[in-house]
Amino acid sequence: MAENIKTGSIIRAVWWAVTAGALLIAAPVFASDASSLISDSIGILKEMAKQDDVGDMAHVIKGAEAVAFVPSMVKAGLIVGGEYGEGLILRKKGGKWYGPSFYNLGGGSLGLQIGVQKIAFVLVVNNEAGVEAFIKSKTKLGADASVAAGPVGRRGEAATDGQLKASIYSYSMTKGLFAGVSLEGSVISVSVKRNKEYWKKDITADDALKQPATDKRILPLIKEIDDIVKKAK
Repeated sequence: MAENIKTGSIIRAVWWAVTAGALLIAAPVFASDASSLISDSIGILKEMAKQDDVGDMAHVIKGAEAVAFVPSMVKAGLIVGGEYGEGLILRKKGGKWYGPSFYNLGGGSLGLQIGVQKIAFVLVVNNEAGVEAFIKSKTKLGADASVAAGPVGRRGEAATDGQLKASIYSYSMTKGLFAGVSLEGSVISVSVKRNKEYWKKDITADDALKQPATDKRILPLIKEIDDIVKKAK
């Protein structure tokens, strides 16, 4: 009996230690403000631009309806895993950029998971259905909108025929590694707080993505996107 109690105490201690550590490490995932999300997105694109396979992502971006960013998403947990990140999206129409609109990306999963993983994402939106996923109050990827790992290498070559099947392609960067990673099961929700902060008024995601992206705060990110597109294969 005493041995069972001791074992239970050890398990609880480990659980709380890991959970506390996850929370401490996850804290930076909450951006301090909208401007930080923009500057962090620029940093992620600059890092991705250095990768050998960036031409494949650039090609997909070239024909995209929109491009979204999650500069820092933390996946953490013990037994029950969770993930959360903040992001922004820019829409392209008639060769011009519109937005941004801000959103949250999160989800949960069951299974043996110990530790914390920090990942950055670029989401390439290929069609109107994908754009709608960022306009609705809440969208589950894989159920309400199709999502797939962004094509790179041979898969990237296969995507150059213009027949992109998924509404959203996701590319990730973690620990210096660039890859296409699926976000199926994750949930997108509009960030009313960030949109109000950036636009200085209450505004829907739909209306935000109809505003010309001409503000000096967003222009550096647009330039970085355009520079990436120049690397298209």
